Amino acid sequence: MIRVLLADDQSLVRAGFRALLDAQPDIEVAGEAADGAEALRGVRQLRPDVVLMDIRMPVLDGLAATRHITDSADLADVKVVMLTTFELDEYVFEAIRSGASGFLVKDTEPEELLRAVRAVVEGDALLSPGVTRRLIAEFAARSKEPAEGDALAGLTEREREVMALVGIGLSNDEIARRLVVSPLTAKTHVSRTMVKLGARDRAQLVVLAYESGLVRPGWLG
Repeated sequence: MIRVLLADDQSLVRAGFRALLDAQPDIEVAGEAADGAEALRGVRQLRPDVVLMDIRMPVLDGLAATRHITDSADLADVKVVMLTTFELDEYVFEAIRSGASGFLVKDTEPEELLRAVRAVVEGDALLSPGVTRRLIAEFAARSKEPAEGDALAGLTEREREVMALVGIGLSNDEIARRLVVSPLTAKTHVSRTMVKLGARDRAQLVVLAYESGLVRPGWLG
């Protein structure tokens, strides 16, 4: 059973999400929160698998609450999906940089919401196809100079290659076609790379790909 915490200051939004999620045989809403501070307390008490976190909330905003969660070693298994009003929300970049596994617009289709909750539990990043490349381009524009030394020393050449492809926004299926391997093999390489680097999920691999210098601005095709 996938346990979800809903964090949004609009009770109507929470009620709609709860009705949809609780109707699924493999998902249950473990709790709700109307602000970031309450969400953080709920996460520590309930230990949900996924938090659907609104970005703009009173007391403590969603970005700050997400950083508290992702910076806590004892909450490493909790995945955060940010909720935004618009796809190009100015805070989407910062949300992913803060450790969120991805984001959803609030008026997303029900099927997409359900797919998203299940996907992040499996370790997949939730980056909407319509904005993935724009988001990664933003990482490229803002990425800092890579630190000295090889942060990726523990990776094989193939894992570096796969990580670079993740960094430019390719899905597992696209990586498989590029490398002429099966999608399962591509997924295995991605998973092993995340484990070796201690990455929470695929979204964090994108950040690490740029910060390590493996992928540089201008590589987007």
